[in-house]
Amino acid sequence: MDAFSNDDGLFVLLAMVKAIQENKAYLGEVDGLIGDGDHGMNMNKGFSLFESRFGAQAIGFVEGLDKLGAILMNEIGGSMGPIYGTVFMEMAAAGKGLDAIGLADFARMLEAGLSGLQEIVEAQVGDKTLVDTLSPAVAALTARARENGGFRQALAEMKAAAAQGRDSTKDMVAKHGRSSRLGERSRGVLDAGAASCYILLAAIAEAMSEKL
Repeated sequence: MDAFSNDDGLFVLLAMVKAIQENKAYLGEVDGLIGDGDHGMNMNKGFSLFESRFGAQAIGFVEGLDKLGAILMNEIGGSMGPIYGTVFMEMAAAGKGLDAIGLADFARMLEAGLSGLQEIVEAQVGDKTLVDTLSPAVAALTARARENGGFRQALAEMKAAAAQGRDSTKDMVAKHGRSSRLGERSRGVLDAGAASCYILLAAIAEAMSEKL
């Protein structure tokens, strides 16, 4: 079956945790170039809190996303906590009641995360934010889902689209957040949120692909 069991989905969340922990310093360095440098630290705090509380429990993918989102929303500093918290909690709401998660299900969940985010932030593609990573990733995934394509192939295409989106932020001028004050001086550096979004989507793609 081209799907994985929701009940067995904790492995995906723990892959996300590991990816953030391993990239804590990198995200701090990227953020420090045009921001306040705390993105890696804050993300690591939130994901590590999730691991310590739920990493050894029998928790499914959807419920885990909701709990991870709540931690990020309420317990870490910076602007990215509410942003990622919203994405994950909206994904969880869209996946509520699922026993197995296939391509169409996951595409719908990720699309809900993006839609929820765009209800609370004004950022659009081209504004040098994580939307530049997440939006093309959602587009790639939903396009393959509409074609009834393979889940693994869709995940690979999602990951590739996310990488292109992340890289595109290097040549953009920031229009939101602290870095927007720099104007043209923000050009030439990746957006930290776009970078962390790629790290998470890549971890998701790789973990899910191993289990399909």
